[in-house]
Amino acid sequence: MTLIDFPGVLATTVFTVGCSFRCPFCHNPELVLGGKSSVNDLAEKDFFKFLISRKGKLEGVCITGGEPTIQPDIVEFIRKIKNRGFLVKLDTNGTRPDVLRNILNEKLVDYVAMDVKNTPQKYDVTTGVKGDIERIKLSIELIRNQAPDYEFRTTVVPGLHIQKDILEIAKWLKGSKKYFLQPYREIKILDEKLKQKTKGKKVDLEKIIAKIKTRFEETGIKE
Repeated sequence: MTLIDFPGVLATTVFTVGCSFRCPFCHNPELVLGGKSSVNDLAEKDFFKFLISRKGKLEGVCITGGEPTIQPDIVEFIRKIKNRGFLVKLDTNGTRPDVLRNILNEKLVDYVAMDVKNTPQKYDVTTGVKGDIERIKLSIELIRNQAPDYEFRTTVVPGLHIQKDILEIAKWLKGSKKYFLQPYREIKILDEKLKQKTKGKKVDLEKIIAKIKTRFEETGIKE
């Protein structure tokens, strides 16, 4: 149960397993790689039984991961949640704009949060895979034009990001409703070797926010 993940909504969070990225700073490696999970494995019928039991108390569902849009039945899963009268927030990395378009066209989500990993030029370095930046750009435009409410966010990792990168991302996203920065936490991460790059380095998030705040309706630092 959370009052933080879905702005203004009392929600429960569902984690999907598997991801199209290998960001070294990911703090959910068990969800990215599969295997033994730190969260409860739950059959779909049990999940919906739980939802119905919380009807009238619970308002919404956050779907996160991993990357939810790589799940073959994600559209149908969201449809079932909406049909039971719950609000839906979807977290995504933007790699499946085709799936995102279907979800938005059907008006199946009430809030979308997309992680923007870095500038287009540095995207692959940050995500750990060779990707298609045009898919990312398309997802951003779909969200800006069709999502009822949304936010973009960047986890700022010293050693992977410098101030100039975040300013360039802010220029790229200029005019969007919300853009948040998230500080990197050196806890459990996907690639322990990253700690060699981050050691002794710092990016001043407050200074960046002061420079970009006029470009968005809302911006700030999400702890």
